[in-house]
Amino acid sequence: MLPLLLVATLTQAPADFSGRWTSDADPAAAAAAAAAPGRGRGPARGDMGSGWGSTITIVQNEKQLTVEYVFFGRGDLQPPLKFVYALDGSETKNSVWMGRGEQVQTSRAAWDGTRLKITTVYRFTDPSTNKPMTEDVVTVLSLESPASLIVETTRAGVLGGPASSTRTAYKKIS
Repeated sequence: MLPLLLVATLTQAPADFSGRWTSDADPAAAAAAAAAPGRGRGPARGDMGSGWGSTITIVQNEKQLTVEYVFFGRGDLQPPLKFVYALDGSETKNSVWMGRGEQVQTSRAAWDGTRLKITTVYRFTDPSTNKPMTEDVVTVLSLESPASLIVETTRAGVLGGPASSTRTAYKKIS
């Protein structure tokens, strides 16, 4: 009789990013941004961070992840911005009304173990040629602990500019 070999397949459950989060400012980065010379329009603002704001609310279920944050001031009478991403890898579109009209963002989310990678394509018009262009932004969410969310954002270089990457740490507040 052959010995019975049991093989257990261990799979990691996707992380649950649900909660209300606030950015945990990096003191060294904040000091460097404050010390940098302004460009004639007030103090330097530092990097673009996650692109989602300093306080975000994430709601997640088995089908989708929703990120919401306040972008406009109270006097603007605008609702918070809300972005929904399908967790099955299918394409999602989110619309934002800013500046000269509607801006549509097309995204796909994919799990890499417990990390969630969201690739978003932004469409815009090259101001010098009036030709349509795109920019890819990759956002990766991961948990360092149940109360510590890391958002790493990589932006492709646009109009000859350099690519950039940022890492934003958020603390769970509820």
